[in-house]
Amino acid sequence: MIFELVGGLGIFLLGMKNMSDGMQAVAGNSLRRLIGAVTNHRLFATFVGVLVTCVVQSSSITTVMVVGFVNSGVMQLTQAAGVIMGANIGTTITGWILVLKIGKYGLPLLGVAAFGYLFSRSDRWRYWAMFAMGIGMIFFGLEVMKDACSIIKEIPDFEAWFAKFNADTYWGVMKCALVGCVLTTMVQSSSATLGITISLATQGVISYPTAAALILGENIGTTITALLASLGATTNARRASYFHVIFNLMGVMWITCIFGWYIDFIQRMLLNINGVDVNSAVMVNGVATYPHTVAAIAATHTVFNVANTLLFMPFLNPIVRLLERVVPSRGFKEKPRLTDLDIRILETPLLAIEQSRKEILKMGDGCQKMLVWLLELMHADEPDKKLGDRLKQRERVLDSVQDEVTEFVTGLLAGNVSHAVAEECRLQLRVADEYESISDYVVDLDKFDRKLRRDGFRFTESQRVDLGHLNQSVRDYVEAVHDALRSENHNVLNSTEASSKRIRDEVKSLRRKHLEELSAGTIPPVVSVAFMASLNAYIRVRDHARNVAETLVTEK
Repeated sequence: MIFELVGGLGIFLLGMKNMSDGMQAVAGNSLRRLIGAVTNHRLFATFVGVLVTCVVQSSSITTVMVVGFVNSGVMQLTQAAGVIMGANIGTTITGWILVLKIGKYGLPLLGVAAFGYLFSRSDRWRYWAMFAMGIGMIFFGLEVMKDACSIIKEIPDFEAWFAKFNADTYWGVMKCALVGCVLTTMVQSSSATLGITISLATQGVISYPTAAALILGENIGTTITALLASLGATTNARRASYFHVIFNLMGVMWITCIFGWYIDFIQRMLLNINGVDVNSAVMVNGVATYPHTVAAIAATHTVFNVANTLLFMPFLNPIVRLLERVVPSRGFKEKPRLTDLDIRILETPLLAIEQSRKEILKMGDGCQKMLVWLLELMHADEPDKKLGDRLKQRERVLDSVQDEVTEFVTGLLAGNVSHAVAEECRLQLRVADEYESISDYVVDLDKFDRKLRRDGFRFTESQRVDLGHLNQSVRDYVEAVHDALRSENHNVLNSTEASSKRIRDEVKSLRRKHLEELSAGTIPPVVSVAFMASLNAYIRVRDHARNVAETLVTEK
């Protein structure tokens, strides 16, 4: 019995993971856009939480992800609270999947999908097959657990022990909820507890009210994952995890007070909809089973979480303000890193790659600012030490950001990621390197000017005007490429080709003009060297920006 129960649970959990991974791969881009669109509007944030959790098939993944986003500053606490409430509703989809009466077809579904997974050449079809494999494993694992639980009724000692947990009194409900909470905390998965609960209930080992009370306890137990994820995180991330605990704990407290009426309501609702009594037995091989409890358990879970969300929705802002007062901010900088990257997100590759993309976009913004500062420094009559130091500091920051992005993306590649995510990781590493190289050349351009000033020279008025025009052209080109990267415009090479050629022609023209001025013998050699080096640096900036544009074409 123990071997079957453990084996069935393992297959069930592996099926949940395969189904989640398959759905994430298929719906990845939509999921990324959805998370990026979260606003402070509580209803929309809740809707996003529902959809994301339905895709990833785990409220724990969603809440840990939310804690990571809050920790990195990508998401505000109010937004996170809305997504967490939605995650509680989304996780109930697992129960409704199990309502489908395809239990005996789980094994053949697993087999057929496995052939599709092994022999399909298309990545998309392979992930759909993985999703189908996951569903097959879920139902097969559930059937194995049901068989194991049916043995319990043949062992009087076991049956007597389970009989102690009966939700016929208030304290009985609380005791069952505590068991569900502890079990979920131990296995770190509310889906696992749900599978065990359904197996016990359908075999008649526990009653429907007892199963319902266990499900309520799971809502509290699942909060431990977010709490663990918030350890060592920023204050706002800890507030988000505390909100999850308060939301679920308060919900269970009020529902247990009306538990008897609530259970009667669910039973009457299902009787009116399906015309089926939850407690009616169905004989299978001479043994009484209770298959209708699956729908009752799913309805219990969903109705409770929807009602709890609707109840908490008007009080969302006051609760957030209370958490801000009870959990005060620390009096020092909480993030030792320069980027907003958070390793908690690595468990969800499609969202992790989106977070690293945002950091690379920040690198591009920094390069554009450096080009603006460079022009100000060159035209200044006196050296601006403060702005010059800011330019050098920004270059050092971009170096460190590239290191952090590389570390994060390499960690992502080390996991089990899809071909599409792996390819995007490699492209992101290339783009980060290109932007860091641009920042190096911008600093070199400033060095040429500063060295001339130290030696008592400066670019001529004509050279400063020419370099100013060239700086503007290069800056416009870098900005166009960066905007294309932000909007994922794969036609960027064609749309910016004219600008790229103009910069190259402009540099050639300036070189010819410079050689003519040299022939007149009016330019000191040190100024000539610095000017030619500046032209080379600007053309290298253009080349690196063009490499960024090429990555967009490669992504296509």
